Amino acid sequence: MERQLAQCRELMNDAGLDALLLRTRSNFAWMTDGRDNHIEIEFATGVADLVVFPDRVLVVTAEIEARRIAEEEIRDLPVELVSTSWTQGVDPTLLALLRGRRVGADVPYPGATFVGPMLTRLRRRLGHTQIEQYKGLCLDAAQVIEEVAKNIEPAQTEFSIGGRLMQGLAERGCTPHVVLVATDERVFRYRHPIPTDKRLDKYAMLVVCARRHGLIANVTRFVHFGELPVELRENKEKCAYIDVRMNEATRPGSKISDVFNTAVAAYAQVGYPDDWRLLHQGGPTGYASREFLATPDTHDVIQTNEVYAWNPAIRGIKSEDTVLVGEDENTFLTQTGTWPYISVDFAGKKVLRPDILVR
Repeated sequence: MERQLAQCRELMNDAGLDALLLRTRSNFAWMTDGRDNHIEIEFATGVADLVVFPDRVLVVTAEIEARRIAEEEIRDLPVELVSTSWTQGVDPTLLALLRGRRVGADVPYPGATFVGPMLTRLRRRLGHTQIEQYKGLCLDAAQVIEEVAKNIEPAQTEFSIGGRLMQGLAERGCTPHVVLVATDERVFRYRHPIPTDKRLDKYAMLVVCARRHGLIANVTRFVHFGELPVELRENKEKCAYIDVRMNEATRPGSKISDVFNTAVAAYAQVGYPDDWRLLHQGGPTGYASREFLATPDTHDVIQTNEVYAWNPAIRGIKSEDTVLVGEDENTFLTQTGTWPYISVDFAGKKVLRPDILVR
């Protein structure tokens, strides 16, 4: 927490702020090295707020949550707990604490300066503890999705497949952030297919974004029963090539827009010049499935210890893994080594990208 606290106070000093109010689950997890302040999974904000002052840090929560937060989330952190009546909520206490101060907040808050994008920029570059947490999370997420893919059967519904994914993630202490499943023609029709009651015939796409310690792992895998059609055999190679071009371009000192433009050129090169328009291409990840989406106008400079999830897609196939930018090379954090891979020759080296599992 010391590193993040220093970053927040530097932001406060630069922006002329007296206090910083952090209400989102993402920023709570980032500030506390992975602690959790959520109750309802779908809410972006949590039930405990961080208030950073130049000389102290408060955690403000209602008395319903106070004991668990104190004993399980912040007991060893340099913070002070402020408990409020649940009948009044935390707002009166926050107003009193922040009255007369110049405040920055990560959500819209009366009288406060919105500093959400500034905080996103800070948290994109991970520290050692966060990287180790991410490695464990990504391996678990990849093992879950691959295990499910290896064991699903024809006639199984997309709901059932999605349930197996969620169960596997939960058993490893992960919260499902996104679970997508498509089978057969739905793989070709939709880029973001939520599960339905459709039954699997021959082809399935499985997608998970799994959260733990506030971090999110992103991974997609495909499984096909029987021999691959010619179109899929060709397109999986083309998509893997686009993927490699994007990940090889994701290097320190380059701009995110450079990666995006590399992708557009690669789509054209493999004969699908307009397919990049049918799905976002990904971007930096970390405490959100995508901290923001890459575009031709995203000129942020890539740095070491940032994490990216690109997801190029052409007809019937997509490629998606979570990759850590290292000083000398990138590392695919969601690559288990126990899945079939496509070997792509690029710039004098072979890069392995996930293949379709044929069963």
